[in-house]
Formats: sequence, C-alpha cells, structure tokens
Amino acid sequence: MAILKNNGNEFYYEVHGEGEPVVLAHGLGGNHATWYKQVNVLSQAYQVITFDHRGFGLSTDNEKAGRAEFSNDLLALFNHLDIKKAALIGQSMGGGTAITFTCQHPDRVAGLIIADSLHGLVESDEVAKIMDESRSQTKNLSQIDRVLGKSFAIKNPDQAVLYQQINSFNKTERSNLVGQYADTKFTPEQLANTHVPVMFVAGQDDILFPIDAIRLVQEQVAGSFIVEFDDCGHSAFYEKPTEFNDTALTFLQMAGLKPLKKSVHSNSAGYQKA
Repeated sequence: MAILKNNGNEFYYEVHGEGEPVVLAHGLGGNHATWYKQVNVLSQAYQVITFDHRGFGLSTDNEKAGRAEFSNDLLALFNHLDIKKAALIGQSMGGGTAITFTCQHPDRVAGLIIADSLHGLVESDEVAKIMDESRSQTKNLSQIDRVLGKSFAIKNPDQAVLYQQINSFNKTERSNLVGQYADTKFTPEQLANTHVPVMFVAGQDDILFPIDAIRLVQEQVAGSFIVEFDDCGHSAFYEKPTEFNDTALTFLQMAGLKPLKKSVHSNSAGYQKA
C-alpha cells in the first residue's frame, strides 16, 4: 500500500507478489479493492499492481481532469515503480485507460486484456448503432443493474451489496466523471498496429457493451482474441472470477510473461468434459 505524489495529487496503488508485472485498471463502479478476486490468484504467478484512478478510492483529482489524465497517471506509476514493460488488464472504464496507454506507449505493454469495454476506441457506424441503443436503454438504470448480470445479482445478493459498498468509497461517479481519454480516439486498426497481443473478454449478457458490438470491434483488431462468458453481465471478473482468472493466466503466458508457478490455474491438469 503506497501513495505516489504526482503533480499535486495523491495516487494510491498496491503491489502484490513477485515476478513479471501485471497492472489492473478498474472500472467506473470500482477502485483497487474491486480486484480482490484476482489479486490472490494472479499474484501467485506474477507481480500484481492495483491502483485507484484519480478521483476514485484513495486517489485525488484536485484539478478535476478525470479521464484526460488517466493514461498520464499510469505512465507516472510505471516510471515510479521502474516498470519497463507490463501486461495490462483494463475493465470497462479502465479498459479505456489501458487501450489509450497501449496506443500511446506500445513499447511499455507486454499484453492487453480488454474486459467488458470499448472505451477509447473509434466506433464504426455499425458498432455505434448498437452502442447508441445500449446507451439509451441503460442511462437511467441503477449502478448495480448496469454492471451486474440479472441472474448473478439474484443468486448472489450479498456480492451485489459488496460491489455497491466498494463503489461507495468513490468521489467520482457517472454524474461527475469528466474528461476524455485522449484528444482523439484510436481506431481498432491503430490498436492492432501496436503489435501488442490483445484479448477481449466479455459477458454475453452485458447490457453496457453488448456482445455483438465487442465481436465487431474484435474482428477489426487483427490478431486479437476474444473469450466470452455465458450467463454473465458487464463484470466478468466479478461474476465469473475463476473462469476470468484462468483466461487471464493463459493469455499472459501466451503473451510471453513467464509465471513464477505453473500450477496457478484452478485446474492445472486441464479441464475435463462434463
């Protein structure tokens, strides 16, 4: 647990474990604590770094720059921790941070997992049509209804409450989040041209970023992968943590990050047919 003082702001972060670094960027409804289902697993194989975006959790945003400084804040954290290169996992809003950072600093990114997000990317007409409909249908929903699949919230009411409790520590929310990730958004082709390994992960029941939109964008990012979770909403990392963690661990090895332990997967001998 530590604070990085950067341009008059305090930037909260945590470092867990040892090995090659993996940085987790949380979404709008979360902060560093949101990743509690990932930290203990991933840190058995890698050095896992969580942080609070400015205005979230324990990080400040005195000038109210919001998203406009997310990528710069992440670069400052990389430099502060002397990270030459790391894998990024960005969820929803954090996906926009990770995508922007990757396009701006591809030499610093070993691999990119875009979880439940298309933030920071140019939307084609076909994608925009899907997303505009989604934005219209979800704008008045509560935070829990937006970010968690209906079946998950019904079956796991305590987990839904916990998600909301974690969110309550944020000063920033939908109503006051400001700024853009960059002056101009990046195209899927530009992301592909970074030559950073990219994987999209998404819940098939996500109402904020419908799976049809994510599939279309993924097809535009040449060489990328997509993994879909059934019976899952906008927060795959939270709703299906075992599957999410196994998927992340597999991708990180594919991207060339060597784990300290090879038996971290939930079923290291391989999945068996049901």
